Amino acid sequence: MIRLSEAHARMRFSSLVEFDDVKEAYRLMRDAIRTSATDPKTGKIDMGLLDSGVGQQERKLRGDMGKEVLNILDVAGNRGTKWVDVLRQLEGQSSVRINTAEFGEVIKALEREGLVKVVGERDRRTIRRVEGA
Repeated sequence: MIRLSEAHARMRFSSLVEFDDVKEAYRLMRDAIRTSATDPKTGKIDMGLLDSGVGQQERKLRGDMGKEVLNILDVAGNRGTKWVDVLRQLEGQSSVRINTAEFGEVIKALEREGLVKVVGERDRRTIRRVEGA
């Protein structure tokens, strides 16, 4: 805020920062936050969008999808389940079409957390639940 206020004063060729410079700096900050943190799906300001690039609704959807993937893998046992089969089961349970890129992000997040392991490549990928996780 201080730097923006000073910059605004310099734009007016003034060496003194006045109240109007501070008001303009505040307006600029407020508009920048509103523009960058507004969730396009809900139209509400979501500060988590700035950190993760993903809105609250989408984070909840990913969390729910991750829990359901773990449930599917728990039922499958130690042998794991083919990638496409997990995706099909999710689509069968959901009234909304599952985005494959979104599904991939959920699996990567579960892998980073150490909850699942993906073995194989492309069509032969298998998702396995990590023991003890």
